[in-house]
Amino acid sequence: MPLRHRLSRCALALLLACAAPAMADAVAEVQTLLAAGNLAGALERAERALADKPGDAKARFVHGVVLMDLQRDEEALAVFTLLTQEYPELPDPYNNVALLQARAGRPDLALQALQNALRSDPGHRTARANLGRVHLMLAVQAWEQAAAAGPLEAHTQRLLDGVRALLASGLSTAAPR
Repeated sequence: MPLRHRLSRCALALLLACAAPAMADAVAEVQTLLAAGNLAGALERAERALADKPGDAKARFVHGVVLMDLQRDEEALAVFTLLTQEYPELPDPYNNVALLQARAGRPDLALQALQNALRSDPGHRTARANLGRVHLMLAVQAWEQAAAAGPLEAHTQRLLDGVRALLASGLSTAAPR
């Protein structure tokens, strides 16, 4: 990892450590509310944390997660996109951008975001798993385009049907919490 990235991560870690006690409590509260299914309470707590520390990366991240859970995808996408611009060395915001792009039917943009996540952390398991899911979406897209030009070979049609069924069975991309 280049020195610049290590220094950026160290600076972010120091920044987060300084704000850690109060913000950690707020983030933990939001996560507890999310786990309990209390999305309205989680949103309220996340917004209070943001009001207290508007620039806090953890508070902004967890606010984005709440927005995702509320299906407020465009707002969540704006939160995570800004985090990727301010902290390009962090993989989780890129992963969540990818999840939102995939959910919106934009697997090509999801792929780009996952490639950025894996550039910053090649061992990021969630991003790597989501990359596989996005590749399945891209395969379906390619086979559907081929089918629009004429009938598919039987084997390719079976692949298309199988992957469609797999994706429809609830296979979704995972977001870090």
